[in-house]
Amino acid sequence: MKTTQQPAPATPSRSSHVNPVNDPTVQPVPASVVEQVDAADVTLSNPKRAVISLGSNLGNRLETLQGAVDALEDTPGVRVKAVSPVYETEPWGVAPDSQPSYFNAVVLIKTTLPPESLLERGHAIEEAFERVRDERWGPRTIDVDILAYQDVVSDDPRLTLPHPRAHERAFVLVPWYDIDPEAEVPGRGAVAALLSGVGAEGVNLRADLELRLPE
Repeated sequence: MKTTQQPAPATPSRSSHVNPVNDPTVQPVPASVVEQVDAADVTLSNPKRAVISLGSNLGNRLETLQGAVDALEDTPGVRVKAVSPVYETEPWGVAPDSQPSYFNAVVLIKTTLPPESLLERGHAIEEAFERVRDERWGPRTIDVDILAYQDVVSDDPRLTLPHPRAHERAFVLVPWYDIDPEAEVPGRGAVAALLSGVGAEGVNLRADLELRLPE
């Protein structure tokens, strides 16, 4: 794992299905993000711990998840520290069989980005993979959600921390527990206890699939 990283020039996509025009590893990091982390990224000093969930139920779901993991690692001020196994689940909040199933994973990162800039980068990754927001609970190529940022608790409507529904979603808690069995959802309690309460029914491990931890 690199200890320093400057904003990199455009490089070929690591996800072969993505058009280079829309490849998040090629798309420039938003200027506002670069400005906020440029100096800090030289040493990645005093990084914060954040947890991000990824979900996809359109297109090549595994490659899209891997592309999102790689795009996070390619972001100045972000280092991917752990990637969970892949789980397959039915869509949340919609009629049965009305959408394809989801591939879900959780990523643990260290970052010098403030929460708002991390959110901005997550939205940029979604846009790069042509995420469409036409309907609530609609199908999507990629969903990038910040589950927690350090022990921050905030009710800011733009970015509520921790994620307001993380504590009740098994498809989030199961992979989160996999990569951090001692994890806590700030203000809600231990992930292990929350998972025990909601159960893991319908969250199916895809042992035949694997996300790579970026080198």
